[in-house]
Amino acid sequence: MASMRDIKRRKKSVSSTQKITKAMKLVSTVKLQKAKTKAENTTPYFNYMYNTVCSMLDKAGAINHPYLQAGESNKKAIVTISSNRGLAGGYNSNVIKLITGSGIAKEEILLYTIGKKAHDVLDTKGYEVASEHDQVMEAPTYADAMEISKEVLDAFTNGEVGEIYLAYTHFKNTVSHEPKLLKLLPVEINEEDKKTDDEDSKDDKMLMNFEPNPEEALDMIVPKYITSLIYGALVEAVASENGARMQAMDSATNNAEDIISDLTLKYNRARQGSITQELTEIIAGAEAIS
Repeated sequence: MASMRDIKRRKKSVSSTQKITKAMKLVSTVKLQKAKTKAENTTPYFNYMYNTVCSMLDKAGAINHPYLQAGESNKKAIVTISSNRGLAGGYNSNVIKLITGSGIAKEEILLYTIGKKAHDVLDTKGYEVASEHDQVMEAPTYADAMEISKEVLDAFTNGEVGEIYLAYTHFKNTVSHEPKLLKLLPVEINEEDKKTDDEDSKDDKMLMNFEPNPEEALDMIVPKYITSLIYGALVEAVASENGARMQAMDSATNNAEDIISDLTLKYNRARQGSITQELTEIIAGAEAIS
């Protein structure tokens, strides 16, 4: 059994750790409230943006435009969003597993990382990193998303990559966060989302008219579409990160409380055993004298 001194030292160490985890939980809770509000306000816009562009391109007909055709390169650009800090439970590891378990060969992946954690791990695993934007996660802005969007679109139009994906963590609610791998270009139309009734089916068959011409319209629409989805993913990722860290720190605080209770019980038992031993020695000495 550990000595009373060791138990006391261990209890003090756990108590100090508990104070840190409790403080981190409070900080994450405050940040989560702000990020959650922002995510809830912006998510509907980006969902409509995605659905509208997909529907529009589905009705566009045979338009010969670089944004609508897979490139000749077998490289696939993946914009990967993680955090710059750990202590967030499985938040970062889930994004990393999303990439490694995507079914896409490592040699075909070209990463555009946002956040240090995914960048460090995937780079160690041998994945090619085209660029990193770690500072963006400190305070994501639409301008940051626009810069990243321009970078991946330039790689797409130059033939460096043939497809563009987005890997991020979707914020459902405070306790539920879902890692997602979304294909951005070329746009894929989900057949399940198409309308099935007769009137809507007729509308689906009508071609979309562009003014002044389809090429110029798509040159403006697609970059806006990519930028909007990247920014929406950044906003949701920040909320998911703080939610995951709040849960992790709450669990750590509760575990520390359990450990302290267990150590207190062990300390009291050791103290009781020490007192009993001293009494036994005193009684034995007194009997020996008499």
